[in-house]
Amino acid sequence: MDLDVVFLGTSASAPTARRGTSSLLVRRGGDRLLFDCGEGTQRQLLRSSVGLVDLEEVFLTHLHADHYLGLPGMLKTFSLRVRETPLTVYGPSGLRELFDSIARVIGKLTYRLELVELRQGDALARQGYQVCAFPVAHGVPALGYALVEAERPGRFDSDAADALGVPFGPERGMLQHGQAVTLADGRVVGPDELVGPARPGRTVAYTGDTGPTEAVALLFAGADLLIHEATFGDDDVERAAETGHSTARQAAEVALDAGVALLALTHVSPRYYGPELLEEARDVFPATVLPRDFDCIEVPFSERGKPELVKGGARPERPGGEDPATR
Repeated sequence: MDLDVVFLGTSASAPTARRGTSSLLVRRGGDRLLFDCGEGTQRQLLRSSVGLVDLEEVFLTHLHADHYLGLPGMLKTFSLRVRETPLTVYGPSGLRELFDSIARVIGKLTYRLELVELRQGDALARQGYQVCAFPVAHGVPALGYALVEAERPGRFDSDAADALGVPFGPERGMLQHGQAVTLADGRVVGPDELVGPARPGRTVAYTGDTGPTEAVALLFAGADLLIHEATFGDDDVERAAETGHSTARQAAEVALDAGVALLALTHVSPRYYGPELLEEARDVFPATVLPRDFDCIEVPFSERGKPELVKGGARPERPGGEDPATR
């Protein structure tokens, strides 16, 4: 099952020529989950290799404009397409009040729009994984989100199955899923004889806006990927504390405490170019990347390798070479 993250907007507060405001798309198999929807998100999707897919779920970390301002236009575009599939928007307390205030902007839709306010600790069950809402520290109602996969069955020992005479077919599937089988000669073979210990699923956590908090390190120890805001550098640590944000170094300290496989920095203030923040973070936690818009991070199962940044992984091939907007 493929799992990756597409970075659609990596700037803080306001867009720049090279970075849109907060938005990222998590792709797991056929599922497409949008987290935050800053100004211009639908255009970012259209410019990407993903396209403006008919999303069914959008998760807002909090209700500051740079995290939701792209949503009214995208919802209206879906309606202009005469969409019929329902769409659910999740967010913290205040979500319904926000939509009451922008209802006139959105207008009448051709599909059902459901609004769900989540609380810290809520978990939404999906096929093979959960989307979990966790606490962050931003001074307003805010949530982080994590995609947490279920454990997978242990590795099946085909050679041992051959030696025991287990036939190819449903018997092997039953054993791999924890059920004993009876062979044609009456022998009973149990899963403990052929199946190794359960293997962990993958975890991808996204903080949204937050000051450094121990909760993230405690909840996501050993996570495959932590996407943590890094609005400021060391020169603005006091400003970060005043506004409920983190410095790149503080994000790296959280990642170090959690022992994650990879840290991705996002929500970069327009006052920074980016490399200086990456250097500060890597002083603390070398396994850090700072994605740009349209970069991807692929998250394989742990036995197949570590998460990896794919630069421009969601940018389609364009006739004539590079997109001028990225130069």
